[in-house]
Amino acid sequence: MSQSQSAPLRSASEGVLRVAFGLFMAVIAVALAFSRPEYFAAVTVLLMLFGAREWHRLVRSPAVREQADMKPIHIQTLLTAATIALSVSALLERWVPVSFALLVLGAAGAFVLAQRRNDNPAWHAFGVLYLGVPALALVALQAIAPQGPVVVLGLFIIVWATDTAALVFGKLIGGAKLWPAVSPGKTWAGTIGGSVTAAVIFALYLAFFGFNVALGFVFALLLSVVAHLGDLFESFVKRRFGTKDSGGLIPGHGGMLDRMDSMLVASTVLALLVFGLHLNPMFGGHA
Repeated sequence: MSQSQSAPLRSASEGVLRVAFGLFMAVIAVALAFSRPEYFAAVTVLLMLFGAREWHRLVRSPAVREQADMKPIHIQTLLTAATIALSVSALLERWVPVSFALLVLGAAGAFVLAQRRNDNPAWHAFGVLYLGVPALALVALQAIAPQGPVVVLGLFIIVWATDTAALVFGKLIGGAKLWPAVSPGKTWAGTIGGSVTAAVIFALYLAFFGFNVALGFVFALLLSVVAHLGDLFESFVKRRFGTKDSGGLIPGHGGMLDRMDSMLVASTVLALLVFGLHLNPMFGGHA
């Protein structure tokens, strides 16, 4: 078989693998959304552990990247994961100020640790907050917010629909690039198609409960834009450090950060709206 013939087959098999593993992850995520808060929190921390490993490897300085000894990166990863675990545990006990104080202390520790090696300390410190704040947001939405499980499922629906539809519309329509300097593969067609699709699906989700569909459509459209911004931010970081994928952990999907980038920002913004402005993202009564 020629190389030109094998390339489409490889691309097709990767697409099937991507869809199959994506469906598997979706089933697990839905089950977790309606599980006990302790289980949801534990899996959230585990995902952030994998994300922390990828982040700290991604933002290494070139000098450190060339060194054979990777133990300091492992230490950074464990420091971030331990900080997030303690912070989430404090949140479950409703010690909210303590949970955020722990994140700040963890970021300070990451800064000092990286500074001793002249290894982009600000980027390593930011990683603790970049992963830690969304972890708190997700756990708080599921465990504390009114109608927590259905709110979290709604968040999942918006982010998943945004990412999936953006990929489909981008490949089917193509056209002008959204921001080629940061993310060469993203198109305006994919971005708009992803947001509109997310809004429609979330509106149908609210219709199932008999809630306000029109408000839900607008809300999902706006939160979908936030999800796109989260995706673009990670693309910017990868571009900044000369990396295509954050890792290869997930078959057909790349790294954990590649799958979580939209969710990290969207969950944080949603938590700010729910707990700061007392928004009811279900736009109706109790499900």
